Amino acid sequence: MIDLHCHILPGIDDGAKDLEDSMDMARKAVAEGITHILASPHYKNGHWDNEKQDILSLVEEVQEELDARDIPLTIFPGQEVRINGEFFEDVEENKIQFIDEGNQYVLIEFPTPMIPQYAEKLFFEMQREGITPIIVHPERNHAVLKDPDLLMSFVEKGVLVQLTAASYTGGFGKEIQKVSKQLIESNLVHFIASDAHNIGSRSFHMKEAYQKLEKEFGPEKVAEYHQVTKDLVNGEPIFTKTPQKVKKAKFLGLF
Repeated sequence: MIDLHCHILPGIDDGAKDLEDSMDMARKAVAEGITHILASPHYKNGHWDNEKQDILSLVEEVQEELDARDIPLTIFPGQEVRINGEFFEDVEENKIQFIDEGNQYVLIEFPTPMIPQYAEKLFFEMQREGITPIIVHPERNHAVLKDPDLLMSFVEKGVLVQLTAASYTGGFGKEIQKVSKQLIESNLVHFIASDAHNIGSRSFHMKEAYQKLEKEFGPEKVAEYHQVTKDLVNGEPIFTKTPQKVKKAKFLGLF
């Protein structure tokens, strides 16, 4: 199993505090059946600015330690980029770490309270340059929670979306869990990742999430999500199902 969103690198954001934390997270990941992790520290989120070169060197350091301790996990570099107007300048200055070697896919985070008005224009410009943005954990965005169909206009235009495992399993509350399931039903998310920060309050929950996915949507959906994840890492084209509007629950009155 591949995890494409994880804060396992030590001491550079709100994830692993030190190398021992990283090793603890690695052991937990392996226990859940994860074989590969995209280390995705925060970039330009108002607190941390982890640039590509810093990420590359730290991934190498963590991998050496994993190998020395015989922990069967492969770490590769990624980045969780907070949406901002300087994206293309940062690409030019080699500060952005894409998912794949061909620089086609990148993780993009919205601010929690809202979706910036310039998002559609920026995504259009990214796609025109051959870059596919992947919106991370939109089910925790306040605007999407209020109106899940806000994702429709993005997905219809080829933007990809990542759901957090713990959101789907209930770790962020019932409302986020409900919206997570709705987004899956409506083909508005394309793969699951952990967004793990530690082994306590923000752990992986990947095994549990995929078991739940198979129970509720069948093995075909599980295979579909695994394939998208693999294709992203390899820089392959992504084939997705047609998105649909979220079905609103019907409430029956007493009279």
